[in-house]
Amino acid sequence: MGENEASLPNTALQGKKMAYQKVSGDQRTPGHSQYLDNDDLQATALDLEWDMEKELEEPGFDQFQLNSAENQNLENSETADLNLDPIQPATSPKGRFQRLQEESDYVTHYTRSAPKSNPCNFCRLLKIFCMAIILFISGILIGYYSHKNCPSNATSSGTLDLQLYQEILKTIQAEDIKKSFRNLVQLYKSEDDTEISKKIKTQWTSLGLEDVQLVNYSVLLNLPGLSPSSVTLSSSGQCFHPNGQPCSEEARKWSSQDLLYSYAAYSANGILEAEVIDVSYGNADDLKRIKKMKNVTNRIALLKLGKLPLLYKLSLLEKTGFGGVLLYIDPCDLPKTANLSYNTFMVSLNPGGDPSTPGYPSIDGSFRQNRSNLTSLLVQPISASLVAKLISLPKDRTTNGACSPLELPNNEERIVNMKIQTVTKFETVTNVVGYLKGVTFPDRYVIVGSHHHTAHSYNRQEWASSTAIITAFIRALMLRVKKGWRPDRTIVFCSWGGTAFGNIGSYEWGEDFRKVLQRNVVAYISLHSPVRGNSTLHSVASPSLQQLVAEKNKFNCPRRDQCPKTNISSEQMQDDADYFINHLGVPTMRFTYEDIRALEGPSFLSEALFPKHAIKVEEMDPFFNLHETIIKLSGEVILQIASEPVLPFNALDIALEVQNNLKGDQTSTPQLLALASRLRESAELFQSDEMRPANDPKERAPIRVRMLNDILQDMEKSFLVQHAPPGFYRNILYHLDGKTSQFSILLEAWEHCKSLASNETLQEALSEVLNSINAAQVYFKAGLDVFESVLVGKN
Repeated sequence: MGENEASLPNTALQGKKMAYQKVSGDQRTPGHSQYLDNDDLQATALDLEWDMEKELEEPGFDQFQLNSAENQNLENSETADLNLDPIQPATSPKGRFQRLQEESDYVTHYTRSAPKSNPCNFCRLLKIFCMAIILFISGILIGYYSHKNCPSNATSSGTLDLQLYQEILKTIQAEDIKKSFRNLVQLYKSEDDTEISKKIKTQWTSLGLEDVQLVNYSVLLNLPGLSPSSVTLSSSGQCFHPNGQPCSEEARKWSSQDLLYSYAAYSANGILEAEVIDVSYGNADDLKRIKKMKNVTNRIALLKLGKLPLLYKLSLLEKTGFGGVLLYIDPCDLPKTANLSYNTFMVSLNPGGDPSTPGYPSIDGSFRQNRSNLTSLLVQPISASLVAKLISLPKDRTTNGACSPLELPNNEERIVNMKIQTVTKFETVTNVVGYLKGVTFPDRYVIVGSHHHTAHSYNRQEWASSTAIITAFIRALMLRVKKGWRPDRTIVFCSWGGTAFGNIGSYEWGEDFRKVLQRNVVAYISLHSPVRGNSTLHSVASPSLQQLVAEKNKFNCPRRDQCPKTNISSEQMQDDADYFINHLGVPTMRFTYEDIRALEGPSFLSEALFPKHAIKVEEMDPFFNLHETIIKLSGEVILQIASEPVLPFNALDIALEVQNNLKGDQTSTPQLLALASRLRESAELFQSDEMRPANDPKERAPIRVRMLNDILQDMEKSFLVQHAPPGFYRNILYHLDGKTSQFSILLEAWEHCKSLASNETLQEALSEVLNSINAAQVYFKAGLDVFESVLVGKN
């Protein structure tokens, strides 16, 4: 104790008198030094000083004598000289105990003996104790009955909101959708996009939707020529139309519109006579194998649609040296219920938007580029029946009940002459856009998209189906709005034009309002093609929305034990959501009914647009119950996103999706895996520290909720890569189909690397993915730092 004792002030008592003495923070006894270093204990000491000072200053303090068990010398001493150590002002603010310094004998005259027991103090303590017990019990009773009689905030924001959504949606009836669908089908009598748009605007306005606008763009369309395309066998001179019928005036009159619109929009024009080479699905392995056997320069590729994006396969054929493409769908890839062997179809080679204004809107005064064709290849879609004639196959191709794929024998040569004629001209494409303004966050948009008017006579029932369900949802919402309800966020209803030519309407509107949409759009809900089959419900959603979509699937299943397995994926969609996913990074969702066989077969068959009579919606859903289910599921998601204080997005699911995409991927590097792990850690912290507390109504400070929602709505923007192969999504969170789980650009780069000696493409793709994951991790970390700074500032 030597050193510590020496540091203490001289406190020897000269007599039996006792005085109060303050010990400064730096004077510690040996047994307590490690605890006094604690700031909390020092603060407690200052509080004790303040309490003692108040007691010293109280009137009547002269009736009180300090008595301490620690002052053992009081037993034998009657008087003592008081020796006080000076008190530093820094440790005694506002002159605490200043009188002890100025008047050395201030407390020396308080020497009367204190009674050993004080009945008054005991009674006082007892009264306080009893009062505290009574208040405690009263508080419990009041809290119990108030909680019992009044619903909690959590209940009102959860169960009550869900009940409200159900009340809004129960007004949607299948019979009303059916009537609307039939009226729309009858309405379609011309290919004038503007007239259809005006009818839709009138209908939406009559339902009460506010601020419905027609937004027009003059765009470059590639349309069929005056005569249909043809394919002629050089060996026999037989001429065929794309549907397999012989070239004749009679056949041309029989189905003139179908023949004219059996074409590839934005293909090169001209005549090409060359050998036909079967390239199957046209992937890198197929082309590598074929190049070893044959010279492919200026040859005609016989290509199957599916498995990979058409634009990607055409880019490979163009690089390889092919001059033309005969495109078809193998009947073995279609569901057994679909008999499309003699049906022709249309495809678009436009990646998106007006080809004459790539990357900027087609408004008055914009510079127009001369781009009548978007590829050097002559591309012609043909029916499976024509393919069978070209390769001389019998009509019955089934073996033991199994379908035999179409294939041109390697040892046979087929030379054909293909003739393609199209025209390009500027046409007006019209979008219908209506707004239901929000009350709390009117500058945040939930976009609901459908489409109208594709090419003449194509997918008429499909767009009528899409327009019918969005109209039914608007009707249900406006009935509630008339009673005084409104969503928190603005709901924007859009019916897009020019979809068949490359999602032109949605792209042009997106480019026109890009700055506003980048800041304001929180989600895009697609109602494109709601019913394509009737056997299974198929859900496509961004990773951040998959949990919400899964909840809706389960909630709307009447019997949990009979519910089918939830089929949710983040796969590329062939609809107008394209711009919002790939250029704005907006979370997106779509429900559709599909044929289970179509999901099991090759992807990207939906790139083909069939004539109006090929897809019969009323045969697939005669009572329109499937349509009703689709719009009610979609409507509940829309209402929840538009009305929940905190956006129902899941940050952690994005990080988990990234890790799953790298599992088992032979292209994954240690750097990628380490970054993905850090991303998950940041997302977990963000989810637990910021999102969970925000879901408690008691902690929903408006500024905090706004900051949190701003972070949630921009989470996917980090995953937009600068360069992606043609036809691939720039948003790498989406896969090519529901059966693959790796990053699409890494899969493509790996295939490219195998076919070439250089791995430069693979290294570029790895760098793109690495930078995306790093940007997302930095984004979450920055979000956490912002919240931490706000908390520190408030404290």
